Amino acid sequence: MPCALKPFSPAKDLPVSGIEVDVSRSDGGRLDLTYRALGLTSDLLLPDLELSERTNELWRHTCFEVFVQAAGEPGYLEFNFSPSIRWASYRFDDYRNGMADADIFPVLTVAHEGNALILTASLSLPDLAGADWRLALSAVIESVDGTCSYWAAAHPPGKPDFHHPLSFALTLAGG
Repeated sequence: MPCALKPFSPAKDLPVSGIEVDVSRSDGGRLDLTYRALGLTSDLLLPDLELSERTNELWRHTCFEVFVQAAGEPGYLEFNFSPSIRWASYRFDDYRNGMADADIFPVLTVAHEGNALILTASLSLPDLAGADWRLALSAVIESVDGTCSYWAAAHPPGKPDFHHPLSFALTLAGG
């Protein structure tokens, strides 16, 4: 299922012209995501490729994110994927409350095709396999001058807030 992300504040001179995400859910609780940052410019700040390991505060720089919630439940999972292939996974009991590391380890790949950056992430979520999922898809894109633009499938009113319940705009039926 394709989904286009929109910048929080449309502006000229963004370091990418668009972001698309392909989402696929499989039996057994597998979630596959392919993020495509299109129209890369020299203003995009990308980290160097590193070892794939848990790293906090990836959201401060260019990274792609997904939040996964079992429909009807207050808790949710947050995943951050850096183009360096570093990652983070967290559990929340409720909106921005009860944060703890999640023992869910994504498989990431990164590639460049023309002027597109492609990051794929695969997650195994067997504990959520039978539930309908609500997803919030988002990205932080950093420019070489250090400014960040915030992209999401849905933006709630006010400041950018990827955790906000209104950000969970995509529903995938359970198996």
